[in-house]
Amino acid sequence: MRTQISAEAEEYRDERWQREATRQVDTTLDAERFIDRVGFAACLTDARRPGPSLYVAVCGRRDAILPRHVQKDPEASHTWLLKDDLVRRGKIYYGKLAGARTMFIAPRMIRYFHAVWGLRRAEEPRRLSRPARAILRVLRREWEMATSDLRDDSGVKDRATFTRALDELQAAMLVVPSEVYYQPKFTYIWTLAVGRFPDELRRRIRRDVALREIARCFLSSAGMTVPGELARVTGLSRPDAGLGNRALVAEGYATTPARGVYVMAATDREGDKTSAI
Repeated sequence: MRTQISAEAEEYRDERWQREATRQVDTTLDAERFIDRVGFAACLTDARRPGPSLYVAVCGRRDAILPRHVQKDPEASHTWLLKDDLVRRGKIYYGKLAGARTMFIAPRMIRYFHAVWGLRRAEEPRRLSRPARAILRVLRREWEMATSDLRDDSGVKDRATFTRALDELQAAMLVVPSEVYYQPKFTYIWTLAVGRFPDELRRRIRRDVALREIARCFLSSAGMTVPGELARVTGLSRPDAGLGNRALVAEGYATTPARGVYVMAATDREGDKTSAI
């Protein structure tokens, strides 16, 4: 039987994930503040997927569902334009990460995601495909480049192969989009992630610490998690998600009333524990 989110936790998420009409995300600054507060969020997921979502925060309602034709939906279009502005401003990490999840990451969380999914240069020949390495060589020489030019210069002419290679580089947190243009045709400008976030991506963090802090970040914005939820939201394996959650229990940040269920031990601003959700 699937564990249900408690009514109290749902109300907590309404406030934290801005699923309320009085707290909708409207401007780019609103979006940056939202992502910075929750730590990480999806872009265009809806109520059918767990976790904080920029689209749901733009809608300002818990039951937001993406329509079949998103191009004609004003809320989906507004979310997409906010995404473009966030990419241009470069204050929030944006990319396609584990499991092809397109995600925003607040600067304070980048080093933890990188500790889990990032790739060191010595590992690249073994872990990256040949097309991905070819694209990376070009970007390390040119620093940034539009999609079509990057395909030509890298020699990865096949569109599907090129897309897979770019996804591979994004998942390893090596390459990110830095700009998007719609005229004369739609294209992304790609750049090295370390160029945008040098301090965050050069910091060495132990993997166990990263798992704990990713779990803490999600629990602090969700109030409680149910079996498999953290893994579905972040792309972590279920064993890794469990390691992160159990580390929170060990330090007293969370309790586990049932197998796979973790509840935040709420703390007020002065650091005194109050009742759990």
